[in-house]
Amino acid sequence: MKVLVIGGDGYCGWATALYLAKQGHEVGVLDSLIRRHWDLTLGVDTLTPIAPIHKRVERWKAVTGQHLDLFVGDITNYEFLEAVFRQFEPQAVVHFGEQRSAPFSMIDRERAVLTQVNNVVGTLNILYAIRDLCPECHLVKLGTMGEYGTPNIDIEEGYITIEHNGRKDTLPYPKQPGSFYHVSKCQDSLNIHFACRIWGLRATDLNQGVVYGVLTEETGFDEILINRLDYDGVFGTALNRFCIQAAVGHPLTVYGKGGQTRGFLDIRDTVRCIELAIATPAEPGKFRVFNQFTELFSVEDLALMVQKASQTMGLKVDINYLDNPRVELEQHYFNAKNTKLLDLGLQPHYLSDALLDSLLNFAIKYRDRVDANQILPKVSWKRGMAK
Repeated sequence: MKVLVIGGDGYCGWATALYLAKQGHEVGVLDSLIRRHWDLTLGVDTLTPIAPIHKRVERWKAVTGQHLDLFVGDITNYEFLEAVFRQFEPQAVVHFGEQRSAPFSMIDRERAVLTQVNNVVGTLNILYAIRDLCPECHLVKLGTMGEYGTPNIDIEEGYITIEHNGRKDTLPYPKQPGSFYHVSKCQDSLNIHFACRIWGLRATDLNQGVVYGVLTEETGFDEILINRLDYDGVFGTALNRFCIQAAVGHPLTVYGKGGQTRGFLDIRDTVRCIELAIATPAEPGKFRVFNQFTELFSVEDLALMVQKASQTMGLKVDINYLDNPRVELEQHYFNAKNTKLLDLGLQPHYLSDALLDSLLNFAIKYRDRVDANQILPKVSWKRGMAK
């Protein structure tokens, strides 16, 4: 199949592009490279050294003999996007091409607006390109579990059946976004759902949990192909931050009480979920939603797991509890369904098995690259980033 991976230079996108190419798909990689620019403007860097995109693509061909079509440009520019669609003629589009950091979207007005424009306008352009140029194309869109918030009822997969005043209907699950980034993802879902109903497009929204891990089989072929490991206070995840802190002897920093619970999955499961979604496309006019995670953990759970794993490696690790810079419930009910991808054949990897090989070992190997000034929170939900 011809698959266009938008955001293919990013963390999930790069691993997915290589995996799909290895499975025999003809893969196009589209990226504006803006993520690298944001690192430069914020003075942060991934722990693992990332080669320029052209060098990555060339090394993949040298190692595997497989060609990746590379398109460098911005999907908010419709003329560029239209030209790519006409040239590549995708049968499936995997859309990772969005600003994906909640803290980034809360820094200031400019970055909140940037996030909304990049994400919402870019996705709208993709919908129009599919409608006008390849209406049979299947859109696989990366959503987020953060669209749901932390409701005091079970989280279903995209839709909920309710009874009200004696009548019954199945409706989109209520949204409770936790940042301007999450608000943009909710708007994406509304726009895609509308386009499927009105234009007969087919789309799968993968409401993904927090992804962890550096290593997939393909990114492990050569160090030039290595994936990102972000740990800073803007783009890093709590789990990545804990692993880097353990590697350099810094106490693990839990925000608030640490009761915030979220879904998690291994990067190897992310790429497999994309493959499963592509292999079994949605029907025309259908907007389906899969919750894409394999395990649930609280932030404190993660800290304790990293502490225990670190101790087996001879590292002494303490845990500190900081004031939470976010506005969120720290103790809450969280029970989300995630059966649809399992029913399609996903065989999960688990954090207990991946923590050493795909996180802590990388943190230790590259710990000389750690910038200690970047591992504490930088952004307050109420005040933005200190100037």
